[in-house]
Amino acid sequence: MVDPIIGPGGTGPISPITDTQTTDAVPSSGGKDFKEILLDSLEEVNRLQTEADNGVQALYRGDTDNVAEVFTAVNKASIAFDLLMEIRNKLLEAYEEIKQMRV
Repeated sequence: MVDPIIGPGGTGPISPITDTQTTDAVPSSGGKDFKEILLDSLEEVNRLQTEADNGVQALYRGDTDNVAEVFTAVNKASIAFDLLMEIRNKLLEAYEEIKQMRV
């Protein structure tokens, strides 16, 4: 017969370790999954670029004199697009790293 492992201080046998975390791929009831977040981000960047383009067109036609507003919209769209491209680049780097892993 095998003797049980005694815990620190001799208080008795150590109980087995159980997994307390769930490994379900289903998102929690209040959150979005990665796909939804990515699609929402793409839609937001597209919306910002459309707003910027509409503002530039309105400025060309002479429909608006507010250059600062158009400039701000163009900068917001540019920053959002740059951030999206950086996220894309990081995802591609992670994919390449995972692809080269040996199993």
